[in-house]
Amino acid sequence: MSDVAARVGVSRALVSLVFRDEPGASDETREKVFAAARELGYRPDNAARMLARSRSKVLGVMLTVRNLFHADLVEGIYPVAERLGYEILLSGAAPPVRDERKAVDALLGHRCEGLILLGGHLDAEYVAEVGRQTAVAVVGRRFPGAGVDSVHVAEAKGVRQLIDHLTGLGHSAIVHIDGGTEAGSPERRRAYLNAMRRHGLGEHIRVLPGDHTEESGARAARDLLADRDNLPTAVFASNDRCAVGFLDAVWRAGLDVPGDLSVAGFDDNHLARLSHIDLTTVRQDPERQAELAVQAVVERLDGPGMEPRELVLQPGLVVRGTTGAPKG
Repeated sequence: MSDVAARVGVSRALVSLVFRDEPGASDETREKVFAAARELGYRPDNAARMLARSRSKVLGVMLTVRNLFHADLVEGIYPVAERLGYEILLSGAAPPVRDERKAVDALLGHRCEGLILLGGHLDAEYVAEVGRQTAVAVVGRRFPGAGVDSVHVAEAKGVRQLIDHLTGLGHSAIVHIDGGTEAGSPERRRAYLNAMRRHGLGEHIRVLPGDHTEESGARAARDLLADRDNLPTAVFASNDRCAVGFLDAVWRAGLDVPGDLSVAGFDDNHLARLSHIDLTTVRQDPERQAELAVQAVVERLDGPGMEPRELVLQPGLVVRGTTGAPKG
């Protein structure tokens, strides 16, 4: 700042005011200060500024690197945080090299004021411990009793909409590819079981093991294709990535979708919208979830005594080209 001040011919204190965006300098002086800073290659030391303020104004976001829905959420988080005057620091979990605890601990080590945890496999005890240290909002999972806010879609309602759609087309043999321990999977599995029974299709219930990756969808497809004479007429994958892996495998095997088999997912990520995939799915509205998560953390920072909140969004069925009436 001394170099910038010398270049402009003003005091270092005035340069400091300009960089802090505080009153006390004319517009002309501000322009000269920023021009000199650009010429000198000067950037404000944000770390030092944070220490001086005692508040970092930084929110940490823990995400899983290969999770496409997390990418959609992060895109929604940035503009809301900026509008509220906060910076975002990302920390990625990349199992098995870097687990989620390491990702969260790194954020705490960088003095993030609050945390937004996207899905993941953290246990309730650890989340409660982190919640006692700072403001936390979890997206996609619920941690009752952990003292943190949660944001998620009404999973059961979304699955009911999807099963209603498939049965309305005439499907009864509807298989579910389970999401295992992934975020939202237990709720989606229970909702599938309940919806099938509600339609009187209990004898057609079939759940295949899986997770939220393309590989698990491909494995489920291979399992079903091993007995082509007993294929279901529809498959509901626990998320879109799994559904895309399933689609790739059945297309390679020569099946027509939706002619031979209808396929649906959950999330409505950008892959689902590609014209050559055109996946029927349930939309989770990541932009709104991101907005609610940021607002929840900021509100808790301003009012630390608030009761934990569960913020639930309504899902939306998105019908595309991978579902149709069964043959015959």
